[in-house]
Amino acid sequence: MKKYLITGCAGFIGSNFVYYMLKKYDDILLVNLDKLTYAGNLENLKGVEGDARHVFVQGDICDRALVRGLFEQYDFDCVINFAAESHVDRSISNPEIFVQTNVLGTVNLLQCAKDAWYRDGAWAEGKKYVQVSTDEVYGSLGEDGYFMETTPLCPHSPYSSSKASADMFVMAFHDTYGMPVNITRCSNNYGPYQFPEKLIPLMINNVKHHKALPVYGDGMNVRDWLYVEDHCKAIDMVAEGGRTGEVYNVGGHNERPNIFIVKTIIAQLHERLHDDAINETLIHYVADRLGHDRRYGIDPTKIKDELGWYPETTFEVGIVKTIDWYLANEAWMANVTSGNYQKYYEEMYKNK
Repeated sequence: MKKYLITGCAGFIGSNFVYYMLKKYDDILLVNLDKLTYAGNLENLKGVEGDARHVFVQGDICDRALVRGLFEQYDFDCVINFAAESHVDRSISNPEIFVQTNVLGTVNLLQCAKDAWYRDGAWAEGKKYVQVSTDEVYGSLGEDGYFMETTPLCPHSPYSSSKASADMFVMAFHDTYGMPVNITRCSNNYGPYQFPEKLIPLMINNVKHHKALPVYGDGMNVRDWLYVEDHCKAIDMVAEGGRTGEVYNVGGHNERPNIFIVKTIIAQLHERLHDDAINETLIHYVADRLGHDRRYGIDPTKIKDELGWYPETTFEVGIVKTIDWYLANEAWMANVTSGNYQKYYEEMYKNK
């Protein structure tokens, strides 16, 4: 049985990864360590309640004693670190939290893995640490070109700076100690269970309730959109077959301006809900985000050539599947958008 420590998997990408792995593998154990911050939601894991292959532990990746104890108890074969503060707006308001979780938490995981796997001058066989990162560490692109694994790191926000720092620590543990590691850097994910501070679920929820749709700047910031299940497949393939010490970019070849995404959601929900109040007059342009990168685009040639991965879900298919999920899970959305989220939303957008 292969045993994984997966962190932050009550959140969006991590919970999808849990479902993907348990569907694919029978002989597996996933120990899921999650602090359950505002974006961590145990409702995301209802579908695996009672599955002996999944063990949930509430805790902080910065807690050395807890993480060390989990290594001693389970003798993990692989660590996959999803845990991160991930919203750029929040990093601008409170960068210290991002350093704590994204940098110090990563270093703690690395140190605990090293203590468990490196004995008598050698690394135990079959072990690997996988860091799930972001294309934002590369900075911003012009109208042409793509991020490659060789693109220099040039982060522009506190969030991306914390992720770039974490990536550098991962590579430092490889270069200094010979630790078996991989880093994946993905484009913008979308799909089920995504917390509605992110563009697509935020717009779906607001459109349904006839609320204003806040769009930064002129709406022409371009992102490459990756359906979350395709991303989960890529992470699994890197964990299984990625060359030690290598970075793999995971992109969807689905570049779209933000305003296109917003207008697509409006059109989809107008048609489905037969509601004339759902139209483009809901769009509300707000002051642009500080340090807002203009365009991201990923070249996934390396992961395709080495591991055979490619994005199977076009944006046209993925956005329909995503809207279907949110329309079918209104209770989930209602629960996660209550209380603290409402206060946060007001602070972020009310006066812009």
